[in-house]
Amino acid sequence: MSDLADEYRLDYFEEEGFVRRECRECGDHFWTRDEGREICGEPPCGEYRFIDNPGFDEEYTLEEMREAFLSFFEENGHERIDPYPVAANRWRDDVLLTQASIYDFQPLVTSGQTPPPANPLTVSQPCIRMQDIDNVGVTGRHTMAFEMMAHHAFNAREDLEDPDQYAYQGEVYWKEETVEYCDRLFESLGADLDELVYIEDPWVGGGNAGPALEVIYRGAELATLVFMSMEQDPDGEYELKDGNRYSPMDTYVVDTGYGLERWTWMSQGTATVYEAIYPDAIDFLKDNAGIELTDEEAEIVHEAAKLAGHMDIDEAEDVEAARGDIAAEIGVETERLEDLIEPLEEIYAIADHARTLAYMLGDGIVPSNVGTGYLARMVLRRTKRLVDSVGVDAPLDELVDMQAERLGYENRDTIRDIVRTEVEKYRETLDRGGRRVRQLAEEYAERGEPIPTEELIELYDSHGIQPDTVEEIAAEKGAAVEVPDDFYALVADRHGGGQAFEAEEGRPYGDRLAELPETDRLYYEDQQRVEFEAVVLEVFERDDGDYDVVLDQTMFYPEGGGQPPDHGTLSTDDATVEVTDVQRYDGVIVHTCDDDPGTGEFVRGQVDATRRRRLMRHHTATHIVIHSARQVLGEHVRQAGAQKGTESSRIDVRHYESISREQVREIEHRANDVVRSNGQVSQEWPDRHEAEDEHGFDLYQGGIPPGEQIRLIHVDDDVQACGGTHVARTGDVGAIKILNTERVQDGVIRITFAAGDAAIQATQDTEDALYEAAEVLDVAPDEVPETAERFFTEWKQRGKDIEDLKEQLAEARASGGADAEEAEVAETTAVIQRIDADMDELRAQANALVDEGKIAVLGSGADGAQFVVAVPDDVPVNAGQVVGELAGRVGGGGGGPPDFAQGGGPDGDKLDEALEDAPDVLRQVANA
Repeated sequence: MSDLADEYRLDYFEEEGFVRRECRECGDHFWTRDEGREICGEPPCGEYRFIDNPGFDEEYTLEEMREAFLSFFEENGHERIDPYPVAANRWRDDVLLTQASIYDFQPLVTSGQTPPPANPLTVSQPCIRMQDIDNVGVTGRHTMAFEMMAHHAFNAREDLEDPDQYAYQGEVYWKEETVEYCDRLFESLGADLDELVYIEDPWVGGGNAGPALEVIYRGAELATLVFMSMEQDPDGEYELKDGNRYSPMDTYVVDTGYGLERWTWMSQGTATVYEAIYPDAIDFLKDNAGIELTDEEAEIVHEAAKLAGHMDIDEAEDVEAARGDIAAEIGVETERLEDLIEPLEEIYAIADHARTLAYMLGDGIVPSNVGTGYLARMVLRRTKRLVDSVGVDAPLDELVDMQAERLGYENRDTIRDIVRTEVEKYRETLDRGGRRVRQLAEEYAERGEPIPTEELIELYDSHGIQPDTVEEIAAEKGAAVEVPDDFYALVADRHGGGQAFEAEEGRPYGDRLAELPETDRLYYEDQQRVEFEAVVLEVFERDDGDYDVVLDQTMFYPEGGGQPPDHGTLSTDDATVEVTDVQRYDGVIVHTCDDDPGTGEFVRGQVDATRRRRLMRHHTATHIVIHSARQVLGEHVRQAGAQKGTESSRIDVRHYESISREQVREIEHRANDVVRSNGQVSQEWPDRHEAEDEHGFDLYQGGIPPGEQIRLIHVDDDVQACGGTHVARTGDVGAIKILNTERVQDGVIRITFAAGDAAIQATQDTEDALYEAAEVLDVAPDEVPETAERFFTEWKQRGKDIEDLKEQLAEARASGGADAEEAEVAETTAVIQRIDADMDELRAQANALVDEGKIAVLGSGADGAQFVVAVPDDVPVNAGQVVGELAGRVGGGGGGPPDFAQGGGPDGDKLDEALEDAPDVLRQVANA
């Protein structure tokens, strides 16, 4: 027995006649009403026994099954709550995607810091698990996007000395009731309870653990009941499967997960889960791709589906071998089975991935090169490859829109626009990346080694090149490629796969700071006030000679949320010290000063009023600008970062394309409309869950605040959780001027702007630059654009004329250069010549010589020693090798393709000597 064996001995099991058995195949222990059962029944210990034999009395669609589940738990005292977004980083900073319903309540609720939105509660939470991406379509049961139906109860031990330390008290219910609810749910749907199996499988994750039961019915895992009740402890009494020891927690949580898709599949008994949950999409895709099966072929596929539980990339050692075993069992050749099944697997994956994209893009994720944006891009590109591979000619945006419509998203036009934009970017990326693949293929072909997995991942990561594309190009060059079955899971893992961990900021001065009380924050009571009185609680001497001062209360705003700290002074009767920095650590505010005001002293604080006002204007303007940007660009726009300043500020927003000048003008116009309306800027401190229910997770544009109550700032129609200081009315901002927009990374646009007197100054600076340009050009200011365009056009034409003259000169030299040496190499005339010109002219003359069918070896002493070598097609001389040899003689290097290369070195004195050796070098390379 495991250390947790006694945790599974429930009164309910005994009362209902369950017996505990050990699976003869895998050795796991399980509970069953069937005394004769010898195996747990979960594949590979058993097979699907519900295909063509549905496990419930009626067939259900996804929508019907979801409602049946939620209604059942509502009728049993649970409150139904709305699902959270699939982008978990909207309310958490430790993960990217929502992978389970419990993610909605971590870490604040599960730790007891804040109460749950209801207790007990039930929810059907959309989730995305990137680690399942390679299994989708192959196993018949895996989906990357799924809904985890769940019921949760949050409990705290009743024997605690201080029960008020947690946001909930006492026990709602625990293991007995949870298993009984599960049994009764199955019974309500007409399941045969004698076929129900509960497998013991302790759960471990993120420093927590607890006993858990996997619920198996007719070969399918339909639910997992986790009893989160332990925390990692080196001295704990329980040692679990991860090798760590655990001890009981003060709080304990019922964490259940019922897979909506699996339950729907069980009710229909279709060959795979995909026919049950994507019937319309699969019919459309099969028809579009021209996939038609004869009755015999359909029967083969159907029989194979019953055994597909063995096709798990995470568990099967060799997927091809597992497929061979299935083929042998149903009596067909492996190749024939693959020919029939693989197109269908791609169809299934397309349907699933399209729903995944609908969830991601519908919840406002913008494709990019980092975080959730990277994961969305990865899914999109894989889907596009599958669409092309199986021969579906419908646009990808149409396929995603079909799922977005089904899921009820209102931003479908934006979703389609994002998909179209990404598909075009993907085409451009493939064009650029193909050259790198050919280079790598040649390199590994010469070594006689396969292109390794790390190179494949890098090609995908940097250039979007799918592994099967690499295989095709590599085969042309004679290089092998070994693609792991879990390739896309490896790529996702490289980018967190749904995890996002940030380093914790250290707290200075250790226990000395921790022992101090939290600082009373006066700046929230009156943000316009800049004077206050306080007592010095502690002074710490810094290594740089300054001092960190802690007060009992302060009007100084500490750095946070992209807002710089206040500056000012602290004065006693005897001295005044300058405050140059302010930071907050776990509620204690530390003021960095240039001198020691004295512990226990009574001080008068004076905040730099001009700096405070400018920061307040810019912070309020930040809220106004992002609000205006969402109105102009779309509701998907979210803050990716911000930095407020006194002269200007910037806000980074997630958006899938550049912002046009017209859009900038519209954003600026709307922002100043808000300023002119002179509306009130107000703050409130509501309950976190009430705020989330009313305003959604767009509250957390500037970060995720802790605590049961959160501070909300209302500016016009915009509401954000924010800890910064703000003006009293929008009119106090004065004016907003957008100074610049730029793409700082893929999927992120930076908007730089100025507010108040800084906006006026920025406008005047721009006018000054315009007038200076007008003076230089000797025209009126309004004529500057037209004049600059004319000058630029003339400049470009002059450059083109120069290039034409260089080419004409090169052709003249090529045809009659008196100082050129000629040599016969591989039955071809080689022209070796020194021309002290720039590389453009050397390249032009080399091309002119190649057009005449000659080999060109040209050198220049204009900058050290430079060489250009060009070789006509079908001449067996490698230009890259020739350049490498010549450049080496002048102390440098170079190379390139066989037909054209360039290089050089610093030793210009050896240029002529190297050119004299060129005929011999050419012949050596030709004869190699």
